[in-house]
Amino acid sequence: MNKNTILGWATFIMIIMGLILIGLGVFKYSEISGIGFAAVGIGFFAIAWVFSSLKGRV
Repeated sequence: MNKNTILGWATFIMIIMGLILIGLGVFKYSEISGIGFAAVGIGFFAIAWVFSSLKGRV
């Protein structure tokens, strides 16, 4: 595997984890801690976006 493939897999895993965290925040922990789970999930999306934009440049 080259660097672009590794960044692609990292982006995919980060998107999946972001969706899981947002889902936990919305459905399971809908009280106060749900806001934190959703915020961390959005952070995972931001990092995945950075990985995706680095894919062709590294």
